[in-house]
Amino acid sequence: MNEITYRSSDFFDRIADHGDRHVHIILIATKPDIIKQVPLYKELKKRGHCVVLGHTGQHYDENLSGGMLKEFGVEPDFNLNVRGSMYEIVSQIIGRLGFVIAELKTRNKIVIPYVHGDTTTAMAASNAGFCHAFSSVHVEAGIRTLTPDYEKWGGKWKDIDAWKKFLADRKNWKRGSLEPYPEQFNTRCAEAGSGIYHAPTELNREFILAEGFPEDRIFVVGNSVVDATKEALESMKTATVFDRYPTLADGNFVRFCIHRRENCISEKRFRAIYDAMKALILDGRTVLLISLFQTESALERFGLKSEIDQLAKEQKNFVYSPVWAEYRDVIAAMSRAAVCATDSGSMQEEMNAMSVPCVTLRYGSDRSESAMAGGNLIAPPVDGKVIQSIIEYAWDNKEMRDAPTLYGENVSAKSIDTVEKVLKSGNVFRSEEERLTI
Repeated sequence: MNEITYRSSDFFDRIADHGDRHVHIILIATKPDIIKQVPLYKELKKRGHCVVLGHTGQHYDENLSGGMLKEFGVEPDFNLNVRGSMYEIVSQIIGRLGFVIAELKTRNKIVIPYVHGDTTTAMAASNAGFCHAFSSVHVEAGIRTLTPDYEKWGGKWKDIDAWKKFLADRKNWKRGSLEPYPEQFNTRCAEAGSGIYHAPTELNREFILAEGFPEDRIFVVGNSVVDATKEALESMKTATVFDRYPTLADGNFVRFCIHRRENCISEKRFRAIYDAMKALILDGRTVLLISLFQTESALERFGLKSEIDQLAKEQKNFVYSPVWAEYRDVIAAMSRAAVCATDSGSMQEEMNAMSVPCVTLRYGSDRSESAMAGGNLIAPPVDGKVIQSIIEYAWDNKEMRDAPTLYGENVSAKSIDTVEKVLKSGNVFRSEEERLTI
C-alpha cells in the first residue's frame, strides 16, 4: 500500500512495542471529524492509552484540514491519501485502512476504530475494522432525520410563532427521510459495524434501541463538539477574523452556510435560499456567506456567480468568504451572530451550545431535538420569502437564545470512561458466547 504515508518510518514497530494490547485509532477526514474526534484523541493520550490519529486525506486543503490540525496541535500518524469520486473514496478507505489494521493484527494487537457521525469515513472505516472482526466506537451515534408533518401543518407560514410551537411537539415529526444524502446511509452502516454507541441525546438512544442494538452498549454522553467549542471560546481572544472582516465585529448579522448536496444540486432549493439571502442583503441586514466547494459549484451551475460577486462588491453589509482555516475564528464570529442559517448538522449543535438562534435550511433535521427544545427552526428550501420570514423571526430572538443546551459537558472524558468500562469486561467486538447467558 504505497499510497499510505506515515509520520514515522517505524510506525508499526512503535505500536507493536506499546504495552497496551488495544490500539485506539481515531479517524478523521472532514472539519467536523477534526473538531469532534481530536478531543477524544487527546483524552485517550492523556490517560496513557495506545492511540493513533489516522487521516483519510479526503479534505487536504489548508482551510479544510491543515490549519485546524495546527490549531489543535496534532499531527496524523498516518494518512490514507484517498482521492476521487464517492465510490472510489469509499473503496480506498476500506482497502487502505484495512491494510493498516491487518498489519497491526499480525502484531497481536486488538484494534478499536473510532468513527464519527454520518460521514463517508464512518461508514467505510467501520467496514474496514469489521472485516477483521474489530468493532468500532461510534462517536455521535444514532443521528436520524426527522421531518415535520407538513400536511398536518398546512402551510400557515404567516405565523412563525405557531410554526415554532408546532416543531416543539414530537408528535408533529415523522421518520423515513433519506436526507441528508448519503449521510443517513452512512450512519446506519457505521452502526452495524460498531460495538459501542456514543449517543449525543436520549432521542438518538431511542433510535438505536428501536433498531435492535444492545442496550448495554449504548451510552448517552452528549456531543464532543461542546469540548472543542469551549476550548475555542476560551482562546478566541487571539482570533483574527474581526481584523479581516470588521463589518462582523459588532455582531447583529446572519451567517449563511449552504453546502448540502441536495440543496446545491436542486436549482429550486438553492434559488429559494439564495433569494432569501439576497433579500436580506438588499434590506440592509448584515449577511456573512461562508462559501464551500458545493456552494461555488451551485453558483456557477445556476448562473449566479457574477451576480453574487457584484453584490459583494457593492453591498458593504455583505461578507462573502471562503471557509476559514481556524476554528477559533469560526466560533468567535458565530458567538456574535444574531442568527445562523445553515444546512449543516454540526452547526445546529454549535448554535445550541452557544445559545445562538439557528435556522436549518432543510426539510427536516437530524438534530431535531434542538428544534423541539426551541432553539432551532426548520426553514424548508421551497420559498425565499418563507425562509426570509423565518430568519427575521429568529433574529436575536430571546426565547430561542434561552432554549436549553442539550449536548452536555466534559463529553470526551465521559466517552472514554465508557470505553474503559467495556474493556474491563471484554472487547468492543462481542461474540454470541460473550453476549448471551445460557
